Parts: sequence; C-alpha cells; structure tokens
Amino acid sequence: MNTNTIERLIEVNRQFYQTFAQAFSDTRQRIQPGVERVLQQVPKAADMLDLGCGNGELARRLSQWEYRGRYVGVDFNAALLEEAHRKQTPPLVARFLQGDLTTPGWEAILGTQTFGYAFAFAVLHHLPGSATRQKVVRTLREHLEPGGIFIHSHWYFLNSPRWRARIQPWEKIGLTANDVEPGDYLLDWRHGGYGLRYVHVPDEAELRTLAEESGFTCRESFYSDGKEGNLALYQIWAIGK
Repeated sequence: MNTNTIERLIEVNRQFYQTFAQAFSDTRQRIQPGVERVLQQVPKAADMLDLGCGNGELARRLSQWEYRGRYVGVDFNAALLEEAHRKQTPPLVARFLQGDLTTPGWEAILGTQTFGYAFAFAVLHHLPGSATRQKVVRTLREHLEPGGIFIHSHWYFLNSPRWRARIQPWEKIGLTANDVEPGDYLLDWRHGGYGLRYVHVPDEAELRTLAEESGFTCRESFYSDGKEGNLALYQIWAIGK
C-alpha cells in the first residue's frame, strides 16, 4: 500500500471520529464479553497500557473490579479523552494521554514508562497497511516489561450479515480495490448521521506472522462478542517464544 493511500485512509478515520465522537461513545457504554474474559487473566496490581482507550469505559470497569495498578490510556480524539477523564474513579490510578498511533514518534508521550500488560481492543483494524500495524506493534513491544503481555481484539464484522451489508465501494473516497490490501473494507455509519470508516479484517495467518515478526508468541486465541459470539477475534501474545 502506497503512502498516499495510507494517508487517505488515516484521514477517513480521523474525520469519522472527529465528527461522530459523541455518537460513537454512546454505543460504547460497556465493555465486550471477550474483554471481560481476558481481564480475568490480568493481575489486579498490574501496570497497564491501553491503546485506543476511547471514552475510558475500560478504565471505569477496571476500577469497578478494584484494579489498583498504574493505568495509561492513549487515544488521538480529544473529545473521547475528555469523557474518559470524567469517568475515572478510584481505586484505579488512571492517566489519559493524547497520541495518534499513525503519527511517527507518538510513543514519546510515554517517555521511559514500561508496562506488564498492553491492550489494543478494536484498534489495530483501523491502522491502514501491514507495515503500519507492524511498526505500531513493535513500538508497543518496546514499552513492555520482560515477559510482558499484549492483549488485542479485531472486529470480524464479516461474520454478521447485517454488518456485511454496510460495505461500501472504495470509489466513495476516491480509491479503488487495487489501491488497498486484502482484508481492507470501507463501511458506512448511520448513528447520529452518515459517515464512513476504514476497517481491516486480518486472518489468523496474518496475525501469526505479525506476532512472529514483532517478537511475540500467541498464547491464546478465541472468538467472542455479538449475538453469535463470533463478532471479534481476541488474542493474547507474550514476548518471546
């Protein structure tokens, strides 16, 4: 995928979240069953990095479960971060930072901090280009402690006929199918107005390659969420082999 296409897809998603931040947040007032499942494996004193933290719903839920570790949430959208700040409650020590994963050097906001656990729930599928996703994951790895764990999920909307019907032609944003990579889609949004979003659906072989090339080993992989329990793929990666 060339640079112009990557920049166009980044702009599509940036514009979507700037326009529909509140409408999107209204649909994200609880965490998904798959997230609840993986959090059972996270020690309550763990230090956590949450990429794409959005409106802070995960941090709020962690506080309800009496997690007491250090939590840092990162998101590019100021409106969602403002809501996240309003939601935070003790005992979790939460800090929210503004940073765009698609911008080189975004990790500078973390300084020298390292974490035992990192999360990216429904985040990587908004990063266009396999090289972009690999760079973000490798950067993330540098901020994990030895033996650190990376837990992430990917939206498998193709398992839902209702969501498949939302697929739009690339020509709507001035691209063609030849410009993008396998697994890339353009979806419409109809809550609080009409918008468009870029989404990437990786297959398990692609994720396996991403893990290996970024220095991780996949410990667990499962499907969850949605009416049929298959609307998202979750994976738990550990540093090393």
